Amino acid sequence: MAHSPTMTMVFIAFLAQTTLCFSKITNGGYLYPQFYDRSCPQVTNIVRSIVAKAVAQDPRMAASLLRLHFHDCFVKGCDASILLDSGGARNVISEKGSIPNGNSARGFEVIDEIKAALETACPQTVSCADILALAARDSTVLSGGPSWEVPVGRRDSLGASLHGSNHNIPAPNSTFQTILTKFKIQGLDIVDLVALSGSHTIGNARCTSFKQRLYGKTGNEHTDKLFAAQLRMNCPQSGGDQNLFFLDNVTPMKFDNGYYKNLIESKGVLTSDQILFKENQESMELVKEYAANQDMFFQQFAKSMDKMGNISPLTGFRGQIRRSCRNVDG
Repeated sequence: MAHSPTMTMVFIAFLAQTTLCFSKITNGGYLYPQFYDRSCPQVTNIVRSIVAKAVAQDPRMAASLLRLHFHDCFVKGCDASILLDSGGARNVISEKGSIPNGNSARGFEVIDEIKAALETACPQTVSCADILALAARDSTVLSGGPSWEVPVGRRDSLGASLHGSNHNIPAPNSTFQTILTKFKIQGLDIVDLVALSGSHTIGNARCTSFKQRLYGKTGNEHTDKLFAAQLRMNCPQSGGDQNLFFLDNVTPMKFDNGYYKNLIESKGVLTSDQILFKENQESMELVKEYAANQDMFFQQFAKSMDKMGNISPLTGFRGQIRRSCRNVDG
């Protein structure tokens, strides 16, 4: 049966509108899950397989890759600036040496392996920023957490911001209001703050990131006394700064809602964790809800990760698709 030109135009408009319904509007373009369906259909399988191998070899890697995505998005947006090494033609000053990242950010070799595999399969097609977003989702799932559809189409930055890394990423000893303000600057709210903090259900913290609350005049009053004594055993007042502690010592390798149960029992390792159940009524209610209902936590975590992944991405003709995630091309 023949179709009139009018009917054809209506159908095309419908398809366009349907596509936009599943897209994230950004400055200069769209992010959507099907972005690589034609240009690199194997991207999801490649990322997932390499992340799975890395986590099988080192279960701690799941939290490290998730943290890389967070620390990337809070500085200049989700643009893979955290992956750049210092130097190069553009004289980049890397974010890897910042206070939040120095001696703690890890997983760069895993990203390198993923990028190399993708460059072989689909040269100069998949951005490093999208690799970070996909790897964060896969790390969560492999640890037992929720899955979500990752809109892709980000491009990579042409530079880094050491200043931004030092000032935009919430510190483990920050006040509640300081942390919330830094989230709001990124377009995130208190619900996102409490849900995304739940990523601390996996991973480790260095002694130096919570030593202040163990031996300082403030902060220790919000910690279970026996738990604080356990922390002090391997986190002495002098030395031991790089000693590692599970952020959730009950189910440290499992992505679950145990983190929130720990907070209710005053067993949060970081000051920035425990204050969620001490200084703000709304955050306290959210902690109680997530502690009682893991499905609710999982649903909100997925929503908040999707929202965070949409912080100021480079799209369209802005930025570039790097050949190596460590260096700007050209």
